[in-house]
Amino acid sequence: MTTRGRVDGQATRMADEIVSYYNRPILKAPTWREANIGGYLYLGGLAGASSVFAAGGQLTGRPGLARAGKVAALAGITLSMVLLVEDLGRPARFLHMLRTFKPTSPMNVGSWLLAAYAPLVGISMLPDVTGRFPLAGRAACYGAAVIGPAITTYTAVLVSDTAVPAWHEGYREMPFLFAGSATATAAGAAMIAAPSSENAPARRAAVFGTALELAAGRLMRRRLGMIAESYERGRAGTLLRAGEALAVAGATGAVLAGRRRSVAVLSGMALMAASACVRLSVFSAGVASAKDPRYTVVPQRARAAAVTAGRS
Repeated sequence: MTTRGRVDGQATRMADEIVSYYNRPILKAPTWREANIGGYLYLGGLAGASSVFAAGGQLTGRPGLARAGKVAALAGITLSMVLLVEDLGRPARFLHMLRTFKPTSPMNVGSWLLAAYAPLVGISMLPDVTGRFPLAGRAACYGAAVIGPAITTYTAVLVSDTAVPAWHEGYREMPFLFAGSATATAAGAAMIAAPSSENAPARRAAVFGTALELAAGRLMRRRLGMIAESYERGRAGTLLRAGEALAVAGATGAVLAGRRRSVAVLSGMALMAASACVRLSVFSAGVASAKDPRYTVVPQRARAAAVTAGRS
C-alpha cells in the first residue's frame, strides 16, 4: 500500500471515532443569517458580472444588452449592500471598515471594492435615466466592468479565509465556482431583459459560466474528501442538486433559444435560480461542516499523519 493510501485509510478510520470532547463542535458555527448573507453572496456576483455584460453591450453597439446589464448591476449591488448592512446591524460598521486599508483582510478589501464599485454603477445609469452626461456614463460603465470581476470573486476569498472546513478547504476552486455562478446568473438576467436580437453574447456566456460552475464544484468536492459530505447531504445537498439540474436546463435552453423570446426568458430564469441555489448550498455546507467536529479534526490528523509518513 502506498503512503497516500495508508494516510487515507487512517483518515477513514478516524471518521468513525469520537474526535472531540463529548463529540461537541470545536468551531462556533457562523451566526450569519442565511437570507442575508446567502443573498449578499448571490447578488454581489450578479452585479459584478452584469457590469461586464453592460460594458460589452456598450462596446459592441448593443444598447439593449448594455441597459439590461446596467440595471441588473445597480439592482444587484444595491440589494447586496442592503443585506450586508442588515446583517451587520448598523450601517456605521460598514463605514468603519473604510477607516483603514488592510490588503491582508478580504473583508477590508471587499469593503473598498464595494465603495468604489457602487458609485460607478450608479453613474453609468445617468445617460439612460436623464439623457445627459453620456461621456461620464460610458466611462463609469467601463470602470465598473474593470472592478466587476473582483466583486464576483472576493466573497469566495472572504468565506475561504475562515476556519469553516467546507469553505476553507475549498479555497482553490471557490473563486472559480463563484465566477462561473456569477457569469451564468448575469447571462440569465441579460437573456430575460435584453432583446432577442442582442442576447447572443449572453447565451454563449451562459454555457461558459455553467460549465465553469459545474466543473469547479465537482473538482472542489472531489478534492475535499470526507468534507465533501457537507455539500452532498441535508439542505446543502438538496440545494446543490437542484442548482446543478437548473443550470444544465438553463444552459441547454440558451443553446436552443436562438431568437425565441420565450425560451430565452425561461432559460434565464433557470440560470438565475441555479446560481441562487448554489450560493445557498455553499452557505449551508459551511454551517453544517462547522457543527460536526469530524470535519475539523480528521483532516488535521490526516495532514499530521502525512507529514509523519513523509519523514519516515
